[in-house]
Amino acid sequence: MTPGARRDEVRIVEGAVQVRVTAPPADGAANDAVLAVLAAALDLPRRDLTLLRGAAARIKLIGIALD
Repeated sequence: MTPGARRDEVRIVEGAVQVRVTAPPADGAANDAVLAVLAAALDLPRRDLTLLRGAAARIKLIGIALD
């Protein structure tokens, strides 16, 4: 995750998902933005994604609920 980027984007680089968000890394804003951007990229509702690990780190583990 890269907070404070110029634009929101999701891309695959060397087999890893990279998410860049414009939100600042304060008060969880960047984490919320990451989940929203990923949900949009996956065409899923935001409620289906959960931050499992890495709230204060650049590398995060995100759970996806598939019904």
